[in-house]
Amino acid sequence: MTWTANSCFVTLAILFLWRGEEVAEACRCSRYNAHPQEKFCSSDVVIRGKVVGVQEVDAGNDTIKRIKYDIKQIKMFKGPSYDIDAIYTRVSPSLCGVTLENGNEYLITGKLNDDGTIHINLCDFIQAWDDLSETQKTQPYEMGCGCKITLCTSISCMVSSPAECLWMIENEIYAELAKHLACIKRSDDSCAWYSGSGNEFPH
Repeated sequence: MTWTANSCFVTLAILFLWRGEEVAEACRCSRYNAHPQEKFCSSDVVIRGKVVGVQEVDAGNDTIKRIKYDIKQIKMFKGPSYDIDAIYTRVSPSLCGVTLENGNEYLITGKLNDDGTIHINLCDFIQAWDDLSETQKTQPYEMGCGCKITLCTSISCMVSSPAECLWMIENEIYAELAKHLACIKRSDDSCAWYSGSGNEFPH
């Protein structure tokens, strides 16, 4: 093999590896284990919807195809003034694509693009409706969007503002409690964890 051919081969190999790293990077979420309320508050759209159809579609000039899920919107928690009838995602979980089952109902959070389409990925909070707790089905997360949920990875964490709730991500008990607690603003503008029953949960 000539030096020129060798050089081209090495260049192509580097480009391939760089592209592979780029794809891998595309599916990393900076706050993948964030409390569901954070994902609710940071999302453009939150709906309860039923998947009524699925198909693979072209994505314009993008060489990567998309999956289109046809949606029957049951309830809009947050989003545009019109009903959502379709959402889009990447074709593969390795590219952050989300797999939804036709005929099932989900709580779906996602991003509203400039063209009015809704896109979802693995970093969004997407759960089968029947797997949600009663708190997640009924607790108004939007009442806590003015609060800050502070991630804590040690025993000695403290809040720096009354408008914060500590989230103990490394404690398995608290991981389960994520399904049953919401950080809600009090009448004095401070924030605290509340259960679905309306009772305050101690920090």
